Amino acid sequence: MSGLLSDAFLISLVAGAIAAGIPLLLAGLGEQVSEKAGVLNIGIEGMMLLGAYTGFYVAFLSGSLWLGFLGGAAGGLILALLMALLCVRLGLNQIVIGIALTLGADGITALLHHVQFSRTYPRLPAVDTLPIPLLSQIPIIGPGIFDRHPSVYLAIIAVFVLVWVFRRTNVGLNLQAAGDKPAALDAAGVSVTTTRTLAVLFTGMMAGLGGAYMSMIGAGIFIPFMTGGAGFIAIVLAMLARGHPTWVLYGALLFGVSLSLTTALQVGGVNVPTDVVQMLPFAMVMLVLVIFARRSALPAALGLPYVRGQR
Repeated sequence: MSGLLSDAFLISLVAGAIAAGIPLLLAGLGEQVSEKAGVLNIGIEGMMLLGAYTGFYVAFLSGSLWLGFLGGAAGGLILALLMALLCVRLGLNQIVIGIALTLGADGITALLHHVQFSRTYPRLPAVDTLPIPLLSQIPIIGPGIFDRHPSVYLAIIAVFVLVWVFRRTNVGLNLQAAGDKPAALDAAGVSVTTTRTLAVLFTGMMAGLGGAYMSMIGAGIFIPFMTGGAGFIAIVLAMLARGHPTWVLYGALLFGVSLSLTTALQVGGVNVPTDVVQMLPFAMVMLVLVIFARRSALPAALGLPYVRGQR
């Protein structure tokens, strides 16, 4: 048990929590915007997976991680466009369409990977980090938190940007109204359809960025089905955060810790079956739902298509 108190274990746990938590954070923030506007985006898992593939593919061809992030955002945006068309514009069932999009992304990314990379399994080179002076020298947490790729810092900045958007801008008010009282938003002269469409597209881009981070920086390689339910965890985070982006950040770090335990325990020399450790994130999901789900407040029109003039 002394291995659990070692610096190596704690450093590995902190670093792993950041690596596993950033994709959850990006996807969770995107899902929060979609849910705030009244669209339950079950397809976020597929958007993350397609973003992971396109991000890795673009980074592999171009040699640029930043172009890879653009490719990941584009991959998520492709599925988001379908989601917006079918669910927002045509009013089809959001849950059914979201599941179908996820299954489709599972299949197409696995097929593309088999055709292109199944014999070579290429890896991206190690990423450059941007250490923050002084803070990166703090024992244990310094290397894990303050010596990361710049995308980590941008993801955390995005949390506070969304806090400002939700609280201080008309965009935040429109999103809130689209989810709570879409008819009132329509009566005020703002298009509910446009508001929800833009929210879904933003969600797709954020989920694609989360997937790209997972494949390019977290793993350095794309593997079929590598998201492993991360998109569904992001949905839970968005639902339980009650419209507070900072709560998504805290939840992402919590689940990041549970996801990183496998590696950290191995570093600490603790012999625990891998299957048991891999169950921890989903056990954590169930525990969090039991504790907090009753007090979560969801938009009144979440999951309901809006038809102008319908009562």
